[in-house]
Formats: sequence, structure tokens, C-alpha cells
Amino acid sequence: MKLGIVGGGQLARMMIGPAVELGIEVSVLGETEGSSAALAVSRVGDYRDRDTVLAFADTVDAVTFDHEHVPQDILRALVARGVRVHPGPDALLYAQDKLLMRERLGGLGLPLPDWAAVSSAAEVAAFLADHGGRAVLKTPRGGYDGKGVRIVTDAAESAEWLEAFDRLLIEEVVPFTRELAQLVARRPSGEIVAWPVVETIQRGGVCAEVIAPAPASAGRIADVAEQIAVTVAESLGVTGVLAVELFQTDDDRILVNELAMRPHNSGHWSMDGSTTGQFEQHIRAVLDLPLGATGCRDPWTVMINILGGPAEGGFTAPYARALADQPTVKFHGYGKESRPGRKVGHVTAGGDDLDDVVYRAHAAAAYFD
Repeated sequence: MKLGIVGGGQLARMMIGPAVELGIEVSVLGETEGSSAALAVSRVGDYRDRDTVLAFADTVDAVTFDHEHVPQDILRALVARGVRVHPGPDALLYAQDKLLMRERLGGLGLPLPDWAAVSSAAEVAAFLADHGGRAVLKTPRGGYDGKGVRIVTDAAESAEWLEAFDRLLIEEVVPFTRELAQLVARRPSGEIVAWPVVETIQRGGVCAEVIAPAPASAGRIADVAEQIAVTVAESLGVTGVLAVELFQTDDDRILVNELAMRPHNSGHWSMDGSTTGQFEQHIRAVLDLPLGATGCRDPWTVMINILGGPAEGGFTAPYARALADQPTVKFHGYGKESRPGRKVGHVTAGGDDLDDVVYRAHAAAAYFD
């Protein structure tokens, strides 16, 4: 089998190794020369160009994605051509548009922050008045890693985005105690598996740290998080890995924040910390192969993102010292040049004592500051 991946970023890069181990050939449609997944790039082109994507799809047995940004008309053209597309356009629609996602999840009765669709400054002002004068404003499309999201206290702060979009999503500022993420994987024949719910720590709108499993989550919190993700996957027909980002409030309510229909930063810990990592599982799922076990290899696993990296030499320059100092930690570089805030790699540590695991993960990551 030959799997095609649209998008040449680090998620595509991290699918290459598991695919090789499974005996599956990978071909990548990369946006530029020298992309993170350059080892498997067979074609460079624009994922927004219909002919480019269709020509790429003709060379593979199934298509999946490094991101959710391929336009709907191209996704549907692939399906009409008989290409196996996972996740499909009917599911990806809800990862591409936050307003449609909120409407659909609300219809399923899933717990959400209070929200509204707004198309004028007057509507923004009305929502602010009803929610203590503060709200979260989001662009419906294109936002990630803190982009397309802002806290607003005045309707005038929405003017720029209202000019660019017909409607915006506005939500209450949730008084959460921590952020969680629940990953599941589902294949076309219906089999579905879940990893343990994890705690995520954000810095500047970017996932900086993940603890697996989430501390003090056994029981109701884990059960509710898994049930939410399973409901989303089955109701929306998601195939492949699905990540559901969640808020836990001070009264232990669990609210849905965002969806991602692909391997996700909150699941990187699973590469070293789970029996089946999310990248292998995603490949199994989209090719409709039996899914692997999702148990933890250690009682605790901590993943730290390397953001920005050293000013010179990128992620690779400090490798020798980091490997020598922390031989029990796993290192993953993305083949990217350093740039402020850019995800250039991650490290994972595992063990029996959470404090020790956190210390070793941070000690390893510090070499790449």
C-alpha cells in the first residue's frame, strides 16, 4: 500500500518512520522544497490547487493530511474521483470551520462554552454586556497555535476581523483550572480506541507541555473526556486520529474547546509513552487496518515542545550534550530552522515518579533554549 500525505510539515515527517516499520510506502505533497517531511516528498505544489492535488492522489492508494486546510471543493473532487480520503470532507468540515463545529457539537448535546455567531460590532457589544465585559473572539477559519484568537473587552477590537469574515465566533471566557486533551482513533470499518486523557500546558497560545495521563483524572473525568471524543468521532464520521481539546472548570465540568482531525501536539507523548503511538495509529486507521493497543508504557510520560530553538544550529546543534546528560529521554527533531515560537522538536521522558519525569524532561529541553 502507498499512503499519500497532503502537507509536508512535522506531522507528515513523524508518520514516515511508523509507515516504514509497517511496510507501507509514504508519498508527501509538500508546500515547499526542504519541508520538514522532505524525506518523503514526491511532489512540491499548492494544496489549494485542484489539478496538483488530484495528480498527486493518482499516485497513491489513500490520502490523509498533515493539516486541515485543503479546500472543501478539492476534498470532494478527490472523493468523486474514487480516492480513499481520510478523514473525509464531511468530517473535516467541522475541523475547518469553528462556527460549524460549535453548531454541530451543540446539536449533539455536548458541553460547550457559551457562544454566539456575530457579524457586527453591535452583536459583539451585546455579547460582552451579557458576559461581564470580556469574551474570546475567534476567526472561524485558519487559526491555530494562538492565531485567530483574542480576548476582547470592547466591540471596536473586532473591527479588523469583521471586515475579513462574514461571521466570527465569540465565546465566554471560561474560568478553567486546567486544559485537557483526549485523543481517539477510528477506522472506516468502525473500530475505535482511546488513549488516556492528558493535561496540556499552554504558553502564548501554543502547547508547551503534556502530562500523560492527566494527574487526578482517573474515574469520572477520564470517562467523560473519552465519551465526548468517542461521540464526536462516531457522530461526525471521523477516520484517523481525532484530538478533542477540553477545559476543566473549578467545579469539574468538562467543556469542548477545539477539534483536530489528525495527529496532534497533545499526542506526541504517545510516540514513546504508549504501546501504539498516534502516528502509527493514524496510518493504521486511515488504511482501515486493525488498531493497536493504547496503554501507557510508564505510569507517567511528559512531553516538552522545543519552541524556537537555539539562535544558531537549530535543534541539532546541542544533540550530543543533551543525549549524554539525559540518556533516558527521547529526542525528536523536525528538521526546521530556528525561529521564535516555531515548533522545531520535542522531548519525552517517562517513569514511575512524576516529579522526576518532569525534571528530566525539562532538563533535556533546556539544552535547546
